[in-house]
Amino acid sequence: MIEFKNVNFEYEKGTPVLTDISFKIEDGESVGLIGCNGAGKSTLMKVLLGLLPHEGEITVGDVKLAKDTLDEVRKTIGFILQDSDNQMFMPTVFEDMMFGPLNYGHTKEEAEARVDKVLEELGIGYLKNKYNHKISGGEKKMAAIATILTMHPRAILMDEPTSALDPENRRKIINTINGLKTTKLIASHDLDMILDTCERVILMHDGKIIKDGTADEILKDKALLEANHMELPLKLQG
Repeated sequence: MIEFKNVNFEYEKGTPVLTDISFKIEDGESVGLIGCNGAGKSTLMKVLLGLLPHEGEITVGDVKLAKDTLDEVRKTIGFILQDSDNQMFMPTVFEDMMFGPLNYGHTKEEAEARVDKVLEELGIGYLKNKYNHKISGGEKKMAAIATILTMHPRAILMDEPTSALDPENRRKIINTINGLKTTKLIASHDLDMILDTCERVILMHDGKIIKDGTADEILKDKALLEANHMELPLKLQG
């Protein structure tokens, strides 16, 4: 579904941010992307979306990422931002959810059918006509996920999906993530959430992949995590 081959990126000449990144994510996999601040997680996602240039090869599905394939790639991948306020830009949840399908050429009736189906699947139909500035952070995060799902992406990127959420809303987001059948790449410092949602983990440090393996293998390795300035998930401590 997603493949990186020897991908490199630098903001300034001679200052690498991503170095020789290679990995493959199969269709339907849920993969956690972890690392301390500055490891390169968010940059990797921006490169995958074509927001930053790169050296090397990135393939999404059967499409090689390039200037002339950006639209096709971006229709395949949905991106859920860390700050939902930067994603929800229309007055109401309904208008936000309609925006993508309408701009992809669907009729108003088709778009609204998609909206209603996603709202029902996520159990948040009560948010449909709510104003974005009047809903809670957890509700806004759920609405942001719903907005992406109306576009039927084959893969979803998530940047810190549980940040700044209270325990109840955090659990709702985790349950929602686990219910999604699409390919998922989730960048987060919340290692407990990664352990709950991902069967595989890619560990990054200083723009390089340090280890790629099962969630159990990496998230239970105290020495490995501490060497890369992280700690065991809370549920594994003690």
